[in-house]
Amino acid sequence: MAGMKKLLIALMMAVAAPTHAEVFAKGADIGWLPQMEATGYKFYDSDGKEEDCFRILKDHGINTIRLRTWVHPSNDRASGHNSKDETVAMALRAQRWGMRVMIDFHYSDSWADPQQQRKPAAWEGHDFPQLLDDVYNYTHEVMQALKQAGVTPEWVQVGNETRTGMIYPEGHTDNWPQLAQLINRGYDAIKAVSPSSKVVLHLDRGNDNAWFRTWFDNAQKYGAKYDVIGMSYYPFWLDGRPDYSESISDLGANLNDMAARYDKEVMVVEVGGVDTEPQNTYDMLLAVQRKVADVPGGKGLGVIYWEPQGARSWSHYELSAWGADGRPTKAMEAFRVKLGDK
Repeated sequence: MAGMKKLLIALMMAVAAPTHAEVFAKGADIGWLPQMEATGYKFYDSDGKEEDCFRILKDHGINTIRLRTWVHPSNDRASGHNSKDETVAMALRAQRWGMRVMIDFHYSDSWADPQQQRKPAAWEGHDFPQLLDDVYNYTHEVMQALKQAGVTPEWVQVGNETRTGMIYPEGHTDNWPQLAQLINRGYDAIKAVSPSSKVVLHLDRGNDNAWFRTWFDNAQKYGAKYDVIGMSYYPFWLDGRPDYSESISDLGANLNDMAARYDKEVMVVEVGGVDTEPQNTYDMLLAVQRKVADVPGGKGLGVIYWEPQGARSWSHYELSAWGADGRPTKAMEAFRVKLGDK
């Protein structure tokens, strides 16, 4: 009888426990970490004790790691690394720390964003049918390498901040039929290796509903395949650099509209605030997490900080959440807060 009671209790706990996919993603994009470690940067916890960066992130509530991957990157300190092998090694390391994994395909040898979407040097001169094969083969190769390492990414991005498309000029939004084909080759390669991975399409300026509607209306019109709408949200980079309080309502409205209009899940896959204003960044992160969590129907999946550990003293990047003393700032404590708390 006692054994039966224990079995019933175990079954009840299994039913009540949230699945991985139901847990709100609190993430960090840490593509710089291998370079930081290789150049001798030391990480310290809030008490000043030297620690593995993953330990510090986990202790601050981070449960998800996002990693960019480039085709043939250089070894430049700031704009290199993120090769297939390094990405796989980092993904495996994240998994060993109990983290969920997002992979971000830039389809470039370096940074891809609205200002630059350069195709990899090895793909230069290829006609469009060959470019379609390039996208499929490269995506499949990286996904297969992850699978062989025992890593199943929960999310995979096809392109990074593709407001005006990717793999210029062929994949520019001036030619949506071609852009949709390129997206779909990435999608097909991901699903061929990892059917459970959710495919993310990602634009910047998550507060700009008009642009998101235009872009995703076109994605729908031309048959682009995806599962999740990803957004960047950086108040610092908005025109005039306004405080987040001036655009956070627009972000929330856009999240809700995207989820309802396209019946898709939504996620803030990049966010950041000024490192020297930790209280303001803390407040902003709480507000962003709550806007995402409040999306109806449980369609708001999570929030990911871009390079929180990328301290300005090493990276010269002003939107990290790390101080000159090698420790996380108060901003990181926002990920420890339960979203129902005030």
